[in-house]
Amino acid sequence: MRFIALLVAFVASAAAAADPWLAVEGGAGPGKGKHVVLVSGDEEYRSEEALTQLAKILATHHGFTCTVLYAIDPATGEIAPNKVDNIPGLQALRTADLLVIATRFRNLPDEQMQEIDTYLRAGKPVIGMRTATHAFNIPKDARFARYSWNNKTDVFTEGFGRQVLGETWINHHGHHGHESTRGIVVPAAKHRPIMRGINDGDIWGPTDVYGVRLPLPGDSEPLVLGQVLEGMAADSPVVEGADAKKNEPMMPIAWTKTYAIEGGPTGRVFTTTMGSSTDLASAGLRRLLVNAAYWAVGLEDKIPPAAVVDIVGTFEPTKFGFNGAKKGVKPGGL
Repeated sequence: MRFIALLVAFVASAAAAADPWLAVEGGAGPGKGKHVVLVSGDEEYRSEEALTQLAKILATHHGFTCTVLYAIDPATGEIAPNKVDNIPGLQALRTADLLVIATRFRNLPDEQMQEIDTYLRAGKPVIGMRTATHAFNIPKDARFARYSWNNKTDVFTEGFGRQVLGETWINHHGHHGHESTRGIVVPAAKHRPIMRGINDGDIWGPTDVYGVRLPLPGDSEPLVLGQVLEGMAADSPVVEGADAKKNEPMMPIAWTKTYAIEGGPTGRVFTTTMGSSTDLASAGLRRLLVNAAYWAVGLEDKIPPAAVVDIVGTFEPTKFGFNGAKKGVKPGGL
């Protein structure tokens, strides 16, 4: 009987190892009992690396149970960010308390989009990172075309980005690959629980500031502004001369808002236009994302004065850029 029990345990372990997603069980912490589903899938900013590390931080230091989903090549089972039409495991959203999304121009099959649609219609909370402003690129005659970043219809104009997160893809406000970003806290937001432990300059990333249209829509409340720097280091000076206008005014790089689908329940949203894997080298950005997870699920009274955001395991983020993802990696290998 003991042999059979061991065999069953081995088979179950092997089956779990073969799953095309990563499950991270929550430890002790205020997030215990909350399930966070983190959906990666972009060709440029290594969301597969960023969300894997974020999940480990949320689970290890704060108690959230996390499921990380990836763009997968079904032929190999490997993470394939350029595969725009397959993110298996989205059924995990059925038990999710929070969706964290960092996809770019995905055109998912209807059965996968249905899971996202059902989650959003329930008014559940969302955290959107970087390219999630243009998370989907769906043909206009498709069933879920409303979520496309460039949807031109009067219903859900400009898709998931504008209607849920607060903005779609506009432009690179900073010089992409040449001008990095320093976070400046909006004075009116300094005393909000979501900003605990975060001061001017704590947030820095080599990705540039995205352009957004001001004011942001609805009840959007900017939290952090992106100061454009003239170089790619945290101590680079602020842009001057003809480029100084990029900081007049500074663009919001993080904000909160609410959303509702066709009069349904209202959900909380946190959006940041930062979020590449290299951006997560910034402890300030990691802290903002952890605080946002607490806030999104209604635990803002549990946000610590300075949330623990230490890296879990090894984290060596790959530089952003197209076709630069690590090759031959399966879920659990990051």
